[in-house]
Amino acid sequence: MTHSTRVRPALAGIMTAAVLLAACSNGGSPDASTAVSAGPSVAPVTGTLTISGSSTVEPITSLVAEDFQALNPDVEYTVDGPGTGDGFALFCNGETDISDASRKIKDEEAATCEAKGIHYVELKIGIDGISVITSPANDAVSCLSFLDLYALLGPESQNVAKWSDANDLAGELAGLEGFGDSHAPYPDAALAVTAPGEESGTYDTFVEFAITKIAGEREQDPVTRPDYTASGDDNVIIEGIAGADASLGWVGFAYADESKDKVKLLEVDGGNGCVAPTPETIASNEYPMSRPLFIYVNTDKEAANPAITAFVDFYLSDAGIADVTEADYIALTADELAATRTTWDGH
Repeated sequence: MTHSTRVRPALAGIMTAAVLLAACSNGGSPDASTAVSAGPSVAPVTGTLTISGSSTVEPITSLVAEDFQALNPDVEYTVDGPGTGDGFALFCNGETDISDASRKIKDEEAATCEAKGIHYVELKIGIDGISVITSPANDAVSCLSFLDLYALLGPESQNVAKWSDANDLAGELAGLEGFGDSHAPYPDAALAVTAPGEESGTYDTFVEFAITKIAGEREQDPVTRPDYTASGDDNVIIEGIAGADASLGWVGFAYADESKDKVKLLEVDGGNGCVAPTPETIASNEYPMSRPLFIYVNTDKEAANPAITAFVDFYLSDAGIADVTEADYIALTADELAATRTTWDGH
């Protein structure tokens, strides 16, 4: 996957964490929760790590892996982001150690893991919001409701070539309550959609938020229209949205936010009025398209590979978890982070 380059924090910050770890080790044997909070053991580990999955979580895990390798130079790792669904396919086939995920594992994926004898622990590591985006040149649109998103992007909008072609469907949907107000009539402009494909957790989560319930009311399949430009590369999506004046699509908030010179982030009405995506509204769930982010760890592989244990310890340490916000995502609350650390300590 290709993503935009982020500036890395100074190595001094990483080494400060190492000094703190050494100080902890000199004081005796801390309990498990203290050990995770502080970071990995001082003695460097060796081994390999294979991580795949969500393109949304990939930037966080990549930063954590860089920082971890700075302290453990003999550890080799790979991190890629083909999408949450593709990542779980690899993970449940025993091909990866850790799977990044921008949604919870599906029942059928969990069943595949069980059938293949793959045991795992689920760890929530951050929060993201899905941003609905258009071109900055699109002055006619500033907020879209779930009704609007269904009318423009849902299973009944195939072959809708212009925004205004969705006006009739929007009129039919207007009687549904709890999905926000319709903003039809829409502009008489070409509708150019660029968005994640079905292999993406971002696709799945968008469908869950904006499509599934309305599709159920309409006795339709919970999917988007198939006739749009789909990509697993968030940068391709950003460029596609920026390249058409009346574009429409969606990506994770982090990518939209760092590309706000190229795209326009729309407010979304999920039934309680139009809300702009910001770190504050996403963290509070006021923004109606907020979602948790996860890593899944193969516990059998972990038992045989100390590098996995050390890596996840570091990921959940103060030094490692700081990469969530470094990558422009939303940090867990103190209670949520404590719960994640407790889950890892007790797995």
